[in-house]
Formats: sequence, C-alpha cells, structure tokens
Amino acid sequence: MAQVSLRNVSKVYPGGVVAVKDATLSVESREFLVIVGPSGCGKSTLLRMVAGLEEATGGEIWIGNKLVNHIPPKDRDIAMVFQNYALYPHMTVFDNMAFGLRLRNYSRREIDQRVRDAAAILSIEPHLNRKPRELSGGERQRVAVGRAIVRKPLVFLFDEPLSNLDAKMRVQMRTEIRKLHLRLQTTMIYVTHDQTEAMTMGDRIVVMNKSVIQQVADPLTIYDHPANKFIASFIGSPPMNFLAGKIVRSTEGLFFTDDTLRLRIVDEMTARLLAYEHKPIIFGIRPEDLYDKLFITDVPKDCVVTSSVELVEPLGAEVYLYLRAGKHSLIARVGPHDRPEVNQDIDLVFDMGKAHFFDVSTEAAIV
Repeated sequence: MAQVSLRNVSKVYPGGVVAVKDATLSVESREFLVIVGPSGCGKSTLLRMVAGLEEATGGEIWIGNKLVNHIPPKDRDIAMVFQNYALYPHMTVFDNMAFGLRLRNYSRREIDQRVRDAAAILSIEPHLNRKPRELSGGERQRVAVGRAIVRKPLVFLFDEPLSNLDAKMRVQMRTEIRKLHLRLQTTMIYVTHDQTEAMTMGDRIVVMNKSVIQQVADPLTIYDHPANKFIASFIGSPPMNFLAGKIVRSTEGLFFTDDTLRLRIVDEMTARLLAYEHKPIIFGIRPEDLYDKLFITDVPKDCVVTSSVELVEPLGAEVYLYLRAGKHSLIARVGPHDRPEVNQDIDLVFDMGKAHFFDVSTEAAIV
C-alpha cells in the first residue's frame, strides 16, 4: 500500500482559470479519504492530477516514495473508477474486467483467477458472460469497481462513482465500497459532491471550495468544529442556521443580540468573544440544537425566542420545522412527536452550548 502526498499542487488552465490552488495534502497508507465540495470547486481536477489525466501546473505529487508528475497514468500503479463506468459495450463483463490485465501480458490463468476473485467479492459472478447493456446501473458500477480491483493497484481513485444511481442504490453501493475498503485495506481517494457520502464513508474528509482546500479532518470534527462559514453551511442537512448580529456585555454576562432577539452566551465561550464586543458577528446553530420549550424541562436563562411555525415537514423518524423568529428564518430538526401546527407560536430554545460564531469579514470560525 502507498501514501499519496500533494505538495503545493496547482492547476491553471489557459486563460488564467485556476482550478486548484496550492493544494497540500497527505493521504496515509490504507486510508479512505473523501474529497467533497460543490460543483466546480476543483475536486475532480485534483483527483485527475493524482491519476495523471491532468498535468499539474505547479507543485509535486508523490505516490509512495516516487515523484509521479511526469510519469504517465499507466505507470503510476493506480486504478480509477469513473462516474460513467467507462465499460466497453461490445465486451462481456469478464472481458471488461480482464482487459487491463491482458494489456499487461498476464497469463490466462492469472487473469481468470483475479477476475473470478473480484467477481466473488462484488457478487457479480452470475453476470460474467453478460454485456453491460444487460446489467442494471448498480451492477455496471460493480463491474467498474471489479475492473479496478483485479489490477491490485497501490491506490484506488473514485470520481463521483455513485452519482448516476438512484437514491436507494447509492446507499447500498456506498456501503459496499466501504466494506470493500475494509476488506482490501488499500489506499482509496474518493471524490463526491454529496456531503452524506463524505460523512458516512471517509476516515477523513477534505472540504474544497473555490479551488482551495478549506479543511481536512475526520467527519465528526468537520461537523462539530467547521473551520469557516462555508463548511458549516455545506456539511449538514438541513444546513446550519445563520444570524447576523453583534456581541454586547451587561452585568449578567455576554450576549449575542440584534433588533429582534437576545441570547446569552455560555461562560466557556465568553473569553474568545470579548474581542468582538459591539462588533458585527455571525452566529450559527444547527437545526438539531433548536428545541420546542414545551418538551424541555430545564431551560437555561436567556436562550428562548418566540417563533412562528411557517411549515412542517414530517420525514418519518424526524420532523423539520420552518420557523420565523423576528426577521430571521430558521430550520429546526425535532423528533416525530414534537410536531406543532402551522401558524402556531412556540417558545424556541437555543442550545447555546452548541453555538458557533464566525468573523464577518473572513467568515472564519472564532475559536
């Protein structure tokens, strides 16, 4: 297995379009790393530079102890799974999976053994004599993954491999790919725009936006301690609520306030916010950290805001409440039985121990 290292890697297209800017990243051997971000942020370009399908404009790309910037893709000992599967329609499943091995002059016996072993891992043995057009989307994706497995590469690269599948099949396939990683214990880099895939699959997550790596951490750290407002809004569904206001101090303590609400800041957060007294600031809170006071027995002081319910979305195990608090629109995620009526006023409790604060000018988290 191999470590992958990117050192100040950039990609600039003709005309000065910057696709990736100064990316530095280390992927550990046997790690499952997920790169996530919105469309056009540079994540697929970054992956394609590792694969050798795009040439880096600057910086160094290392696979193991080998600098690979000028090594062609076929000699990098990587295998890539694409969004569109890239299967040969005139070949059987067996021949699609065996094609790369034949190009490398493996023996017929070795090819047969590797293809059948991979097919067994992916449960596609009954389909080895079929053509791609005879398979479902999920089965085609398994064939594409199987073609990568038979190579036994140092690194697996996945470029949004599940985006063409329906919702149910995506859930199934992301579970299968994660199990595959646990079984093969190989280095995998996985690109997606789906933050749910990122959170459920990755050992670590790389969040990209506007060609720049924003944060690299394990999923819970990304969720609980986002480095900036973009990450806080991108990771999590429904997204984090944001309110613009300022920090003020009274004899009772420190408060976040605007024209319509006043929320007391918990003691452990006051030290880092004193520098923002009377300055504009962005307050953030996740939907699951808002509660209906009716269902809370011990409510801390100065954390309740009367809100009007504008819409109720029941989703089975949970309910989304769309609320109006003064001039603010908020989303709360509550239990299936905490269901007020539309146009009903409720006392909304803010769990201020879970609050986030961001600098207005830089949008960086205040930590």
